[in-house]
Amino acid sequence: MLELLIGTAWAQDGAAAPAGGGFQMVIMFGSIIAIWYFLVIRPQTKQQKAHADMVAALKKGDDVVASGGIHGRVHEVQDDTLLIEVSKGVRLKIDKNKVARRSVEAAAKTDSGS
Repeated sequence: MLELLIGTAWAQDGAAAPAGGGFQMVIMFGSIIAIWYFLVIRPQTKQQKAHADMVAALKKGDDVVASGGIHGRVHEVQDDTLLIEVSKGVRLKIDKNKVARRSVEAAAKTDSGS
């Protein structure tokens, strides 16, 4: 990085800048791209895959929370939508990809065996 500033200083003096700074710049940009991949892109794709797997595994009777905060129980699973029952006799049709997560209470009941 300092070589970039030194090269600029040489250019301002009217003398020729020293050669050989291009390889270091390629290494710097390559390391920035690698860091960006491991810190941002890879975790995001893993999270998207986990969400897609969770949505694909939804079945009738699962308690879910929609991305809008609506809690309900899956009443019917269709191709791209779910019919969830939010109260006795009240059913809402939502997109599958708008399911944020399975309800925590349902997971606790399943783990305890109730």
